[in-house]
Formats: sequence, C-alpha cells, structure tokens
Amino acid sequence: MTKERVLIAVKTYPTLSEKYTELVCTAGFREDGSWIRIYPSPFRFLEDQQRYGKYQWIELELDKNPRDQRPESYRPINIDDIQLGEKIPTTRSWEERRNFILSKNTVYTNLQTVIDGAKSNQFSLAVFKPTEILNFVAKKVDSDWKINRKQAALISLKQGSLFEDQDRSDFKLMPKLPYKFSYHFCDDQGQESTLMIEDWEIGQLFWNCRKKYDEATSVEKVKEKYLEDFARTKDLHLFLGTTYKFHMMNVNNPYVIVGTFHPPHIIQPSLFQSQKF
Repeated sequence: MTKERVLIAVKTYPTLSEKYTELVCTAGFREDGSWIRIYPSPFRFLEDQQRYGKYQWIELELDKNPRDQRPESYRPINIDDIQLGEKIPTTRSWEERRNFILSKNTVYTNLQTVIDGAKSNQFSLAVFKPTEILNFVAKKVDSDWKINRKQAALISLKQGSLFEDQDRSDFKLMPKLPYKFSYHFCDDQGQESTLMIEDWEIGQLFWNCRKKYDEATSVEKVKEKYLEDFARTKDLHLFLGTTYKFHMMNVNNPYVIVGTFHPPHIIQPSLFQSQKF
C-alpha cells in the first residue's frame, strides 16, 4: 500500500451495490499524469469535510485491488483518512487543467485503438477526442431501481459493510435516473458509435432541471448543455472507462463515458494583429 496524491477528474452517477449499498466510480490522475481508479468508493458516505470535488487534489492510502483486474484500479485502505487539497481553477481558458491532463496523456482519436487497449488489459481509462459529435440521445428507461438490487442495497445499509464506520442513520438511496443519456459520435476513421454518459454531473443537471421544469423540458435542457454547449462550442474531450462487469469480456465495446472535459477553444491571435506598420 502507498499514499497517493490524486487529481479527481471523474465521479460517476451512484449505482446500488449489494456489498457496499451504493458506489461511485472515482478516477483521476497521479502527479505524473497517469490514470488511477479508486474502487470501491462510497463517496456519499464520506463526511462533508472529506467530500472531494472534481479537479481537486486529494491524498489517501491505496492498495491494488486484487478483485479488479483493470490495471488502474486501486482500493482505499482507510476511507476516514482522505485529505483534501487545492482545486485546479478554470482561469485563462482552463490553461492549468488543459496543460496537466492533455499534455501528460495520450489523447486517442481512434476508438478501436482504445477498445483494443482494454481487451489486451493494457488500460481501462482513456482520454478520447471524437472527430464529431453527431447527436445527443436520451432514452427513456425504468424510473426506479430493480427491486432485487434495491432490496439488497437496503439490507446492506442496515447491516453495514466494508465502510461500516460511516454513519448511515439518515442515508437515502440515490434516485435512479429515468433516462440513459448518450453521445452518438464518429472517430478519426469515420466509425460511428453511441456510448452512454455516466458522469455524476449529467444526473445532477437532470434533477436540478426537474425542480424547475417538467420532464420533457428537463431532457431538452440537458441536451442543450451537452450538445449545443459542450459539443458545439467547447473543445470537448471524453473520459472513457470500462465497467467492472464488461472489462475484457467478448463485447464489441466495454467502455462508457465516465466524464467530459470541455475547456473553451483556444483562439489563436491573428498573425497580422501583432504587426505594426
């Protein structure tokens, strides 16, 4: 085990767990820029002073997770010992975030290369730059968790688990999103794909919209943010991650979109603007 300093870049929408009640896939970058996944991560059981934000440095003890074959997956040793550090700001068109993340990682543009990396177990997290976002898809699904998963999670909540020191007395399960949100895009070879977006932020955006609008309008607001804003006006990159279940299985694509990286485009000054006559 070792103490790691991690820049958090990924928090997925919570899912129910028979063993841990509820889990959030958390991932980020070490100081050398390499990916690392913190799994399992009972984010919502953390005390307020331990709840990390995106693009915030944290320190904690981690050990390679022997039950998770994905090379970047590490498990927390003492969840009570998370130390929060500084956040990387968005100033100067996300300059610091852009320099750290994009300059220290391979930015893939060919999706098959990323898929092959997972199937050979070289990596399970990647920064991907789509050639074009073709559409944003919202598919209606069941609005509540499957009864067996919900019951198992509630039993786990009562019994405690690996993180049994956490106070669960007033804990409520996260509501299930009634939609699957996805990007339909093409890569540098023109190959079209549709991948589900499992970022925490897209779920939170939907629920925030539902406080103000009806369901249909809320979906349109989410689409407006992710398609018209992120995809049409920003320098959109996708953080791709394989799921624990489908990593290295014989599936066409084991990845989902676990986060978006959307700094503004850098506008290069005109050559003639600097000329004086």
